[in-house]
Amino acid sequence: MNMHNPPHPGEFIKEVYLEPFGISYRKVAAMLNVAPSTFNRLIKGQSNISSEMALRLSKTLGRSPESWLIMQNNYNLWHARKRLNLEKVEKLKVPKEKKQSTEIKGEKL
Repeated sequence: MNMHNPPHPGEFIKEVYLEPFGISYRKVAAMLNVAPSTFNRLIKGQSNISSEMALRLSKTLGRSPESWLIMQNNYNLWHARKRLNLEKVEKLKVPKEKKQSTEIKGEKL
């Protein structure tokens, strides 16, 4: 399913977890056991969620680690589709039937 301009996971965190409850990014950074600057870059959309961060977010905020990574991948893919020109990329044509090899141990039959 294609999304229309999915949010960066950091934006999602900011809008769903921080702003509505008045929670500071420094408090969440401490709970994640990361530097405040690291978490601040994430919520500003300046860095991506790594596998390690997905595990931390899952424990601190909930949701599965996979869901955090899917959110990041959806964001990245949407933006890649907007900026990448695929006109010169070609599709590999694979024959329907696999040809049987006429060689056994390096010798032709």
